[in-house]
Amino acid sequence: MPNLSGLQATRQIRGEFPGALIIVLTTYEGDEDIHRALEAGAHGYLLKASARKELVQTIREVLAGHKHISPAVAKRLAEHTPRMALTDRELQVLNHIAKGLRNKEIGAALSIAEDTVKIHIKNIFGKLNVMDRTAAVVNASQRGIIELDYAH
Repeated sequence: MPNLSGLQATRQIRGEFPGALIIVLTTYEGDEDIHRALEAGAHGYLLKASARKELVQTIREVLAGHKHISPAVAKRLAEHTPRMALTDRELQVLNHIAKGLRNKEIGAALSIAEDTVKIHIKNIFGKLNVMDRTAAVVNASQRGIIELDYAH
């Protein structure tokens, strides 16, 4: 079996066993990571730094039929409510921004006009509530919207 991410594993398990109760225990605390896990069917979401007592409490709550996210995770979600999801094209533009491409280069890479790139960037800034490209990349990375590739 290939290596699966926690998200992929959650989807696969829930696909084969719809009644499975899944608690995600992770270091990822970005609000998009949390949303994706819950949308994939996780019943609980805890950070690895959580106390043992909280883990036991979460297991009990999930077994009793409730969903549970830790207070720290709930706070993180509340910071970005309502959720303003980026479109697929906005994500493509943002990933190119993260690679350091200029608007003209992004347009060429995506076969769109430079003015269209500017519109997407304006929308990204608005949805992420940032004022510049660097802040957009940092915010999106911290929230789990994009993953930075440090290998290149």
